[in-house]
Amino acid sequence: MDQSRTPLFDALRAHAAARPIPFHIPGHKCGAGMDDVFRRFVGDDVLSIDLINIAPLDDVHQPHGCIQEALTLAAEAFGAAHTFFCVQGTSGAIQTMILAVCRPGDKIIVPRNVHKSVMSAIIFSGARPIFLSPVVDPTYGIAHGVTTSAVRTALALHPDAKAVLVINPTYFGVCAHLSDIVAIAHAHGVPVLVDEAHGAHIHFHEQLPCSAMEAGADMAACSIHKLGGSMTQSSMLHVRGDIVDPRRVQTILSMLTTTSTSYVLLASLDAARRQLALYGRDMAQKSLDLAAYARARIACIPHVHVLDPEIGSSEALHAFDPTKLTIHVRLLGKTGFDVETMLREQYGIEVEMSDMVNILCLITAGDTRAHIDALVDALTAIAAMPRGDIPPIEVKNPAIPTLAMTPRDAFYAPREPIPLARAAGRIIAEFIMVYPPGIPILLPGEVITQENIDYIAEQSRIGLPVQGLEDPTHEMVNVIVQQRPIGS
Repeated sequence: MDQSRTPLFDALRAHAAARPIPFHIPGHKCGAGMDDVFRRFVGDDVLSIDLINIAPLDDVHQPHGCIQEALTLAAEAFGAAHTFFCVQGTSGAIQTMILAVCRPGDKIIVPRNVHKSVMSAIIFSGARPIFLSPVVDPTYGIAHGVTTSAVRTALALHPDAKAVLVINPTYFGVCAHLSDIVAIAHAHGVPVLVDEAHGAHIHFHEQLPCSAMEAGADMAACSIHKLGGSMTQSSMLHVRGDIVDPRRVQTILSMLTTTSTSYVLLASLDAARRQLALYGRDMAQKSLDLAAYARARIACIPHVHVLDPEIGSSEALHAFDPTKLTIHVRLLGKTGFDVETMLREQYGIEVEMSDMVNILCLITAGDTRAHIDALVDALTAIAAMPRGDIPPIEVKNPAIPTLAMTPRDAFYAPREPIPLARAAGRIIAEFIMVYPPGIPILLPGEVITQENIDYIAEQSRIGLPVQGLEDPTHEMVNVIVQQRPIGS
């Protein structure tokens, strides 16, 4: 197929050029009825294609024209049998995957370090999660992938599971043996769903980890806006094989998707696909070269380390995306949040995220050596600052809580607010997480421990963005009422 084409984007530009008189939404009518300051800032071109699903522009809910052509091109570019465009973010794509294969009471095997969108979908579907403990890096304090043996054991213990979900790659760039996991699951007739939110680029370079479609996975939620060049909130959902019915996927996705679909976001997906298909390898090579340059320079900064791409092969650490720079700052006697704040306020640099001991920087084709030099120079200056008598920050990882109720039952059960400080032993009815990365510390149905409470308090104390609690002060937590004592 001719991957230089952009059927949807071309149709939008042609429609805008024809300048038809619009008696339909959006009400700003190509910007004419919009706040003038905003209009001048974003420009008339983008407003001219901020349209709706009128006949010449096809409909993402039932595509048959230019959108279907764009989807077919995307499927070929990513090695899928079917591709769907998502404007509800990758969260919407992940929720679609789970809802397409799970019904109330069905079991789904998932890593415990999944994004909150996975747990939201489990609540919506009524599925029962079978959690796998990821391998945790003892130095960096981050969760890696799950092992093939853990998946094999889980399927042996739960042969009635309806799906296995895998993260590929993790937020920090680590991949497990995805091809082996797919083979194990398929031997049981179970589909593999992949959260590939941080892997839009890996399909296009042989030195990057194997993509979900290359590994034979059945579905993959791929966040094109994160690392693939489309606009924020736009993603793709890829499907292949004969275990998952693409018609069911379309139905579920349509249920979750607004009927006022943003054609600006859809067009950006069409254009990003073209760029990746034609130049994806060159873009990835630029990212790899810049990341290697950054690693070499950071290696010269005292007491600062970067997660090494040569991490070695193991059951959980099979492949690595070196364009993710997980920079360890514990030995500086500063938290990752401290360093993030200093980079922002003193050097005008924004990082992807921070935690107790790390900051994370993403390197893409949109970066330059000047960007890398600015980051390294700033880190060098921070490392040279006096440490005083501050001991190195301790790496802390709380134990995974016990799941006492299904997340759906807990979320909808009668609940009551109590002080978080006195909630040990109670079953939580809401989420608590640090975002980013959005991995729940506690999720509905889990038993709160004192270790969890202390960990949450420490995260809040140092300024990390604790989210999920309905109480904005983080002092109160909703728990299940009239529960039986744990262990009774």
